[in-house]
Amino acid sequence: MSFLPPQEQLEILQGSVAPVDIIEEAELLHKLERSQAENRPLIVKQGFDASAPDLHIGHAVSLWKLRTFQELGHKVVFVIGDFTGMVGDPSGKSKTRPRLTLEEVAAYAQTYREQVFKILLDDPARGEIRCNSEWHAQRTVYDLLDLCSKHTVRRMLDRDDFWQRFQAEQPISMLEFIYPLLQAYDSVALHADVELGGSDQRFNLLLVRQIQRAYRQPPEVAFLMPLLHGVDGAEKMSKSLDNAVGIADTPDDIYGKVMSISDDLLQEYFILASGLEFPGARFSAADPPQSAAVSDDLLSTIKSDPYQAKQHLARLITARYHGETAAQRAGEVFKARFQQRELPSADELRAQGNVLIYDKSSEWLPRLMVAAQSAVSNSEGMRLIKSGAVYVDGKRITADGNLDLELTKPRIVKVGKLKVFLVEVGREKRRKEEN
Repeated sequence: MSFLPPQEQLEILQGSVAPVDIIEEAELLHKLERSQAENRPLIVKQGFDASAPDLHIGHAVSLWKLRTFQELGHKVVFVIGDFTGMVGDPSGKSKTRPRLTLEEVAAYAQTYREQVFKILLDDPARGEIRCNSEWHAQRTVYDLLDLCSKHTVRRMLDRDDFWQRFQAEQPISMLEFIYPLLQAYDSVALHADVELGGSDQRFNLLLVRQIQRAYRQPPEVAFLMPLLHGVDGAEKMSKSLDNAVGIADTPDDIYGKVMSISDDLLQEYFILASGLEFPGARFSAADPPQSAAVSDDLLSTIKSDPYQAKQHLARLITARYHGETAAQRAGEVFKARFQQRELPSADELRAQGNVLIYDKSSEWLPRLMVAAQSAVSNSEGMRLIKSGAVYVDGKRITADGNLDLELTKPRIVKVGKLKVFLVEVGREKRRKEEN
């Protein structure tokens, strides 16, 4: 196997979407030199707990960097945290996370397997998927006690989130203390040379280095990547916060979600999610990119015509996961639907899978909206109706009208600017009526 010179590899890895930090850069260069001298690829890993379905473009920030490692000849291990997913990462959490069942984790993990090779190279020599239950489920309680002995409670309380909860006298479960140790052992099991993670994973990745030393392994290099804000602009992208753009979302959904972001997020999304190259773009753990990070022409467009810039961004991100033809069509659909106020047809919604099958001949509209995940509660559904954001078959619904929707025929429900779904009477009921 032939590798590029180590310094050249390092410059490539620091280009495009640059890491927030590399711990330690000198160690990475040394590992690249040894890799070339020994003619062996580095083992580069990243773990994703199966705590929610689907990968999103926030995950993709580091997945594309993993792809760069692959293109440089190194081996990437995509670790699905099916075991740790049942514990739950406490990073940044102000309270104990609810535990998931084995069935939930297995279902979520399957979506990761189906989607990850939309980004990573599907080449066994340069990438593989592993589940951390492979090693954790085989270890005995004595092995767990040995692992726990390699860290202290005092050091664990150095974490800001733990310390704040401790001072506020909020509960911290022992499972949450054990989670970073289990995550750290993944790198021991794989003999990892490099690990990627979001900038919020600094504590966990520093702990990995300590645990590897305790098991007499060279510590991995931690590659901390910037975090992408969700489409709401409030917190980092997360499926559980319903602010994510999934890489497996339909082209229409990706395009529409990107068009919904605020103008303040444009530069960040161009740098982290578009696939364009912006040499010199740098993020801190919390701050947005510097203005000089994008070209003068693009920065001028963002400031003078953010809507045009947003259209360009939506096309780029949609094309990245579905191709240019699909992105162009999604743009045309968006323009027709939201600029010209046209609704998709029932056949279009069926093709997209945006269908709610109901077995009643009528239903209260807010309850239908909750069932279609267009509102989180009946009260939010009522609030949306009162605000004039809900349409049925193109007609605005008012709160003082009859909200019991007759389902004797397919009905198209539009909620806000982006959410449109078709309601059809259940198949069993329909067959009975036909007979």
